[in-house]
Amino acid sequence: MAEMMKGNIAIAEAAVRAGVRLYAGYPITPSSEIMEYLSWRLPEVGGAFVQAESELAGINMVYGGSSCGVRVLTASSGPGISLKQEGISVLSDEELPALVINVVRYGNGLGTLFSSQCDYLRETRGGGNGDYRCIVLCPSSIQEAVDMVSTAYELGEKYRVVVVMMTEGALGQMMEPVTLPDFQEPKRNYWGFDGKYSYKKIGIFDRDSKKEAVELNKKYAEIKANEQRWEEEGIEDADYVFVAYGVPGRSTLGAIRELRAEGHKVGLIRPITAWPFPEKAFEHINKNVKGIITVEANATGQLVDDAALFTKKVLRADIPVYALPFVYGVPPIREIKAKFAQILAGEIKEVY
Repeated sequence: MAEMMKGNIAIAEAAVRAGVRLYAGYPITPSSEIMEYLSWRLPEVGGAFVQAESELAGINMVYGGSSCGVRVLTASSGPGISLKQEGISVLSDEELPALVINVVRYGNGLGTLFSSQCDYLRETRGGGNGDYRCIVLCPSSIQEAVDMVSTAYELGEKYRVVVVMMTEGALGQMMEPVTLPDFQEPKRNYWGFDGKYSYKKIGIFDRDSKKEAVELNKKYAEIKANEQRWEEEGIEDADYVFVAYGVPGRSTLGAIRELRAEGHKVGLIRPITAWPFPEKAFEHINKNVKGIITVEANATGQLVDDAALFTKKVLRADIPVYALPFVYGVPPIREIKAKFAQILAGEIKEVY
């Protein structure tokens, strides 16, 4: 039965039900409710909660927990996620899964508390040192986020990668009806330390990094081939296709439905995986499309780079690609429609 829940609380409870038994992190708005909830909820189910002295300490505790084969979680926002990047790189190097939740807030440096999508490039490119990729999931509703938690652990364990759930301040703080999943039995993965050294670890100086790089590329290619996820509507005959993810993807869906009712042939691709980016969706677009338009809650336009790349790769190089950045918050339907009218009038120029 559905109940009204705040996004961060629902995600935290979904993690408990997915078998998470270690949370380590440091509080930061607008993600703090996740760790506050787990501070008392995890001990109820025999799990461990640690408020670390810093984000660096927290991600390294997560690394330790994953090394023991248990399902682990950390969450943060903005600069907190930046501080975790070295640990995420280490987890990736050791091929240890973990779920990292980024409740994105706007701004450079310490930033602000406004909901945003300004971390897209960092999360999809790998924010730490080295040659690694994380699977990046982008829910547009609380229910979708709750359902994604179990999927995140299944994907992380299948491919031995870090999974980032990139939510937004708006999604973390708003309330919606949610149906929670059933409880899963906690599991310990075979690679974990068991006190007997049953699964041997190879030291850094004994590894063949060149051979590992080849194997990692094979793994990432497999992920790109098999794990692209998206939602689409109206793209098969569209003159203009919007691309938007997360909560702005919801308002963009509302905008394209209203525009369709007004006689405009428009469609939507909503990426559910930001990495791997759903390039296969572009194969379904009308071959005579006149333009691709991203709707983004950031100042600079970041999603537009991927939208342009796969427009040129899958469709044609001469198709203009526009960006509608709304700085922060959730762009309203009326403003998306107004910007679309400016594109039709030639008042907004393409980015690519």
